[in-house]
Amino acid sequence: MTAPFASLLDRAPTMSGDEIAASLVPPRQFDDATLENYTPDPDYPSQAQAVERVRAFAAAWKGGGGGLFRKKAPELKPGLYLDGGFGVGKTHLLAALWKLAPGRKYFGTFIEYTALVGALGYQATVKLLTGSTLVAIDEFELDDPGDTMMMTRLLGELAETGTRIAATSNTPPNALGEGRFAAIDFLREIHALAARFDILRIDGLDYRRRDVEGHAIAYPDDVALESAAAALRGTVTMDDFDVVLRHLATVHPSRYVKLLHGLSAVGLRGVHVLHDQTDALRFVAAVDRLYDGQVRVLATGVPLDQVFGDDMLAGGYRKKYLRAISRLIALTSGSTP
Repeated sequence: MTAPFASLLDRAPTMSGDEIAASLVPPRQFDDATLENYTPDPDYPSQAQAVERVRAFAAAWKGGGGGLFRKKAPELKPGLYLDGGFGVGKTHLLAALWKLAPGRKYFGTFIEYTALVGALGYQATVKLLTGSTLVAIDEFELDDPGDTMMMTRLLGELAETGTRIAATSNTPPNALGEGRFAAIDFLREIHALAARFDILRIDGLDYRRRDVEGHAIAYPDDVALESAAAALRGTVTMDDFDVVLRHLATVHPSRYVKLLHGLSAVGLRGVHVLHDQTDALRFVAAVDRLYDGQVRVLATGVPLDQVFGDDMLAGGYRKKYLRAISRLIALTSGSTP
């Protein structure tokens, strides 16, 4: 008898601007993240250097907020940019920095901030964020020139009023958008954005792949999949892969966090290689939220680390897809931290 699994199709979340703003905190897996429990890999000195750079950035808040920082250290840039590969601990460091910031502060992905602007409007978003000590932006990725220009303007206005900015990405600021956009205005915005950050490169191995097998786990058939899912505690969804892709198209990516909230696992039947880039990018956004929520993924069909075709991995979104692959390997192994 088939277990009474839930379905993602029954979830059609909506989020107000206030709800989005309230959700701008680090993912729960980083609840305990501190600079002290970040463990640098001795083979990669840049990791220990990153801890000290983040600590120095946070030290400016001692005795006051962003305004004091501007007065005492005007020669320092208002932003810190952590660039590096997958799984080197950039988000851990960003979450640790967020905890060290006094007063009102925000932590979200690039897409969550653009969604906030969409929900509240630009001026209302500026008003909301103004006066905060820190705006932390994880996964700073520029998929749209309009979003880039808007975020550059927003960050510029916040920096002028004393808010400090910290961001992570798999691509240095001057290379953002590389291979995707070449408009002169877009490039000018990228350089203006990069000028606001002190850039720190963090090298290292992907910690998600140090202790797990190098491939995503796929079940041999739906019977085995449902048997494994039925043994799990909590709410488990079970849907066909194509059905999930269609449903993701009906939900704004900023709402994926609510779409997946409270789930212990997601089952996907009939995974296949993706050929439509729009579907692939939506799936990447969902994978990010699955990873943030530590939601396991169980699947049949093509192993999920092979879901992005060679043409996609050779294109302008290569780093996005590689990050998703890294996370899918961890999610299917059940070894999320």
